[in-house]
Amino acid sequence: MPAHAHDSGGEQAPPHGDARAGRRGSGRREPGGLAAHGPVDDPVVTARALTKVFGRGESAVTALDAVDVHLARGRFTAVMGPSGSGKSTLMHCLAGLESPTSGTITLDGVEISSMSRRRLTRLRRENIGFVFQAFNLVPSLSAEENITLPLDIARRRVDRDHFDRVIDAVGLRDRLNHRPAELSGGQAQRVACARALVGRPAVVFADEPTGNLDSRSTRRVLDILRSSVDEFGQSIVMVTHEAEAAARADIVLFLRDGRVVAEMDRPDPDRVLDALRDLAAEDDERAGAPGAPGGPAGPACPGPRARGRR
Repeated sequence: MPAHAHDSGGEQAPPHGDARAGRRGSGRREPGGLAAHGPVDDPVVTARALTKVFGRGESAVTALDAVDVHLARGRFTAVMGPSGSGKSTLMHCLAGLESPTSGTITLDGVEISSMSRRRLTRLRRENIGFVFQAFNLVPSLSAEENITLPLDIARRRVDRDHFDRVIDAVGLRDRLNHRPAELSGGQAQRVACARALVGRPAVVFADEPTGNLDSRSTRRVLDILRSSVDEFGQSIVMVTHEAEAAARADIVLFLRDGRVVAEMDRPDPDRVLDALRDLAAEDDERAGAPGAPGGPAGPACPGPRARGRR
């Protein structure tokens, strides 16, 4: 599978066409390669003024704070941010797993934020693929049966040609008859990747897909996600805390306090780490300011908005 390569010096050349193709001007480039997040020409997912509040009254926690998100079709987008920044909540809302408190979400041209539960369930089966950190395979089914399960539930025919391409891409031809207990963690996650890709969804959401894997299996799973974009034109959205993983994406979105605060085109691990350090330093400066939480005139513990955000 092709690796996501970068030029070693100067301005980095995009590894598979212009990584900004399909995007309108992303704003003035800031030091460190960061820019303001903005609209794209061909979005697969768009959220506007997306807000998610958990709880009520004094115990209310704002996980997403009127955030706008624009995810380009046929691109690999990574989402990063410190613990509590709202990145997992954002993914769950965009994927229809959580209902937003307010705001709108459009996925593949369909507004989903006000859909009934039944319609949303059908849309997830047909238009969305998922890769979870915990694999979420059915123990009693073989690898092949797990891969085709979403299609079977939706009563959709398996395209055997595409199935074969996906199986070859994930390297599981000799494991199709094995059950999850007979697979390594890396193999189980490759089954999960194949399950997400085999139905040709509009978008695949991957929530910390390498979090439970060793370094070799991590590289293999990231190769699969990267190749699905390059070879199949798949749209991928991945939440991760790993700079090496984020560097395989076309673009990285950085969240803080429930908002997208910056984006980075054509990332590499060093630039991603620099951006995370810069954002952390800004948080430290804000925390130390007079009147700020934890600052000289502020309380020593974080306020309710910071607690519970995922």
